[in-house]
Amino acid sequence: METATPPRRLCRLHDMPEGEAMALDVVLPDGEESIILLRRGEHVNAWLNICPHAGRRLDWAPGKFLLSKGMLVCAAHGACFGVDTGECVSGPCKGESLRVVPVRVEQGEVLLGA
Repeated sequence: METATPPRRLCRLHDMPEGEAMALDVVLPDGEESIILLRRGEHVNAWLNICPHAGRRLDWAPGKFLLSKGMLVCAAHGACFGVDTGECVSGPCKGESLRVVPVRVEQGEVLLGA
């Protein structure tokens, strides 16, 4: 008999700065990964912290991200990703997207999984 795995708590929503990105190391089905969490109001988007252009992390220092004009900017090559979709709108990987990590917010907690 299968049992559902309880959702994994990542952090409290209100511990995340509004409109800023942060990184967390989490264990996903494929192993441990760094993920980007970006809060906008009561909603959180999450992606793998890997630029599709060269497979490098997007942060310029551990957990520190460049945000400019509603875009998340890859520190290595300047690719710009929309903070709502993760799609690259300019730079060397234009048209590609960051890999989404499903998260949800329940009762003020950010949980891993859809």
